[in-house]
Amino acid sequence: MNNNQFNDFGYLETTLEILRRIEKEQQKNIEQAATLMADAIAEDRLIHVYGGGGHTTLVMGEMFFRAGGLANINPIMETGLSVFNQALKYLELERCVNYGRSIVKYFDLQKNDLLLIFHNIGINAATIDAAQEAKDSGVKIVAVSSSYWQNEMPPEHFIRHPSGKNLFDLADVCIDDYNPVGDCIVTVSGFETPIAPNSNLVDFYIAHRLEIETVRQCVERKIEPPIWRSANTPGGDKFNKKFVEKYKQRIKML
Repeated sequence: MNNNQFNDFGYLETTLEILRRIEKEQQKNIEQAATLMADAIAEDRLIHVYGGGGHTTLVMGEMFFRAGGLANINPIMETGLSVFNQALKYLELERCVNYGRSIVKYFDLQKNDLLLIFHNIGINAATIDAAQEAKDSGVKIVAVSSSYWQNEMPPEHFIRHPSGKNLFDLADVCIDDYNPVGDCIVTVSGFETPIAPNSNLVDFYIAHRLEIETVRQCVERKIEPPIWRSANTPGGDKFNKKFVEKYKQRIKML
């Protein structure tokens, strides 16, 4: 897949094409990941979520404390890597060796915990180090990333982790989001630079598909999944109170 194949104003069609491909080709991986998530719920464990830098950190917010979302989501939120830091600063930090390790260490993940890592590029230091630290601790890893970035970026490219590893090399379950190198999927005639990134739309979709499949599997096992209701609806705060009491001391961002 490359940017030359995209026509003017094909944003909707191309995004839908990628989503349909995910449904067709990644369903088994989504089911396997959801099984690990349902296992975590059955064992009363948190489901940790990490974004490897920049806009990929936004998926943590999409999954955390969200109406219809899982209440046991623990976002491994590091402002330094996020879009809420200065842009040039987070760009440097996501390329900084051992920074990702320090973040995962701080959140003290334990053996057999579950970590979801979102990073469509999947080769930068903050992503690989976080995954390696988790793996060294016996944590199970679900990776959502792009095989295009991991396979097509030159082996000597400076943004790669010094080990040369890809995120998919370290994960127990790999979900391909098929994000093209460069992210942007629309080229307007008369303008050379591609526009319209869609990696967040696709990764948000995958995140919610994981939630849906997890809830389905929990119901099959006769396990009640912990799901937030909207705090802005009548009775929402009252319904959510039991989850707040259960997870407030365990989830650092709650």
